[in-house]
Amino acid sequence: MVSVPSPTHGAHSATAVEEPPLPVKLVIAGGFGVGKTTAVGAISEIRPLTTEALITEVAAGVDDLTHTPGKTTTTVAMDFGVITIDPKLKLYLFGTPGQDRFGFMWDDVVEGALGGLVIVDTRRLDDCYAAVDYFEHKDIPFAVAINAFDGEVQHDLDEVRWALDISEHVPLIVFDARETGSVRDALLVVLDVALSRAQSAANPA
Repeated sequence: MVSVPSPTHGAHSATAVEEPPLPVKLVIAGGFGVGKTTAVGAISEIRPLTTEALITEVAAGVDDLTHTPGKTTTTVAMDFGVITIDPKLKLYLFGTPGQDRFGFMWDDVVEGALGGLVIVDTRRLDDCYAAVDYFEHKDIPFAVAINAFDGEVQHDLDEVRWALDISEHVPLIVFDARETGSVRDALLVVLDVALSRAQSAANPA
C-alpha cells in the first residue's frame, strides 16, 4: 500500500496575487471635427465604442465642413476607449461631442475625470474656446494638443497660446491624432499635469 505524505508546513500558503491596474478616467475634448474620435480609435486596445450619426443636410448647414469635407459622421454622445499604459495603470478614455448643441452632455461625460486633453485645429481656433473655457471653469487639469492635419500647423505655439489665452501652466503640444505613439505621448502629458496637481494639493507649500 502506498502511503500519502502529510502536508508540509506552508504547502497551502497564499501565492502572491497581482493587483489589477489602477483605473483612471481621462476626457478627450475639442470642437467639431478636430480629431477626437480618431485619437480614441488610434490608441484604444479594444474596439472603440462610438455614438456616431450620419451628418444630414440639415446638420451640414449648421456644422462647418469647410476643412473636413470628407467627414460624413459626427459624435452625438461620446466615444469610449481603453488603453493599458503599464501593469499598474489603465486609462479609460471618453471623447466628448464637439458641437455646441450637444454641450449639455459634457458634465456627465467629464464627471470623475482625472484630467482632459483638449484637441485644437489651428485652422479653426474659434471652435476651441469653449473646450478650453470649460476645463478652466471646472478647474480640471488639462493639456492642449494641436492636431497636425496633413503634418502642418497653421500657427506657432506662442501664437496659439496667445489666441486661446491659455495659462502658462497648461502644457501646449503638437501631436498627430492618427498615430498611436503620438496620442499616447499626449495622454502622458495630461497624466503628468494631473498628478502634479494632486501632489501639490497633498503637500501644500
